[in-house]
Amino acid sequence: MVLHHFEPSPEKESIGSQMNFPSSVFLIPKWRQENGSDRPPLAGATRAREAKRSIFRKLYDRGDLPIALHHDSMGNKIIWKSQLEELDYHHFLPLFFDGLTETFHPYSFFAYRGICDLLEHGGPKILPVVPQLILPIKEALNTRTKQVVCNTLKSLQHLVRSAELVGEALVPYYRHILPVLNIFKGQNFNLGDGIEYGQQKRENIGDLIEETLRALERYGGDEAYTYIRYMVPTYQSCHENN
Repeated sequence: MVLHHFEPSPEKESIGSQMNFPSSVFLIPKWRQENGSDRPPLAGATRAREAKRSIFRKLYDRGDLPIALHHDSMGNKIIWKSQLEELDYHHFLPLFFDGLTETFHPYSFFAYRGICDLLEHGGPKILPVVPQLILPIKEALNTRTKQVVCNTLKSLQHLVRSAELVGEALVPYYRHILPVLNIFKGQNFNLGDGIEYGQQKRENIGDLIEETLRALERYGGDEAYTYIRYMVPTYQSCHENN
């Protein structure tokens, strides 16, 4: 319970003293405890929005993506019909990020796992594509759909670590991608069955947001923390205790 001291009005007896509470304390609303803001959150700010059908889904349905689903004793995985190093990253990487808004199988599975594979093998081909990734990242986060936000946060973490200077290249775009993180920060949503078995320890959206902000700061260069604090005022630097 958070307590706050104030000076009671001299004109009349405080409500606290009438109810046998100390007149020098009152309770802080829960929204203020969590958000550190003087204003309550807007009603419906975390409510899921319906996303439009993605271009990724349309191309998958037409058979225009170089991927197939393979199932073995280890579960589902992607088979690529082309060598990843030979793919046009300006075309395919934004396309797979566009698929993050999908919530149905196999689209959501292909989009997220495809991003992981592309980032793992992209190297220097990733940095020039960063500006094209901002809109699909923003649209995925703006759905407010818990599982979509979760996969987008994990993709962001992977992105900043994927190649040199990618984290710094994202800094000018924080104003597009951090507002939704500020809305959800401090809220502990359990995504339960929506998370694969091997990822159960990363099912808390509040924890994922904190992980993502720390990754952005760590890989974003000298100005990253200032920009993050501007968009997410309650964020504390990952370097403060180092």
